[in-house]
Amino acid sequence: MILIMFSDIIDRLKSVGGRERSLGPAEYLFHLGDPVVSLFVVLEGGIHLIRHHEDGGAVILQRAGPGEVLAEASLFSTTYHCDAVAGTNATVRCIPKGQLRSRFRKEPEFAEAWAAHLAREIQNTRFRAEILSLHTVASRLEAWLAWHGEAPPKGEWKKLAQQIGVSPEALYREMAARRN
Repeated sequence: MILIMFSDIIDRLKSVGGRERSLGPAEYLFHLGDPVVSLFVVLEGGIHLIRHHEDGGAVILQRAGPGEVLAEASLFSTTYHCDAVAGTNATVRCIPKGQLRSRFRKEPEFAEAWAAHLAREIQNTRFRAEILSLHTVASRLEAWLAWHGEAPPKGEWKKLAQQIGVSPEALYREMAARRN
């Protein structure tokens, strides 16, 4: 059901129109302070929202992959509050902000689908924050499994390690211990 609802919002967003844009690795989609003119759906590859610190450090605020919306909150801002950089070759759908907000006003079902999407994103963000507060690989994995029901296929374990904030090697060791 969640996948159906998720797919529904992506299809609805694509129906608004817009254009596709391709980016190479490390290419910027937008910069901190740029005016917000579009909302983005990642079609291929990955885009990172990054906030740079004065001391030269940086924090990744979002890692958006295929089928994910990038920087949803910017839809109601005048300027971007971070940078968006391609982590790999990537393609995004650029959906004009004005057209999208107009559609919300004209189609309450569309606005409701968007609100439902944002509610799920809040739930997922709170869940990730809770997982990252846990101290062991075993407890983080256990919490992730309780939320998702079952482990992903072995080919997706590296992504799982990233989601729960542990090294792939530490996750592999924990998965092996659970098999034994």
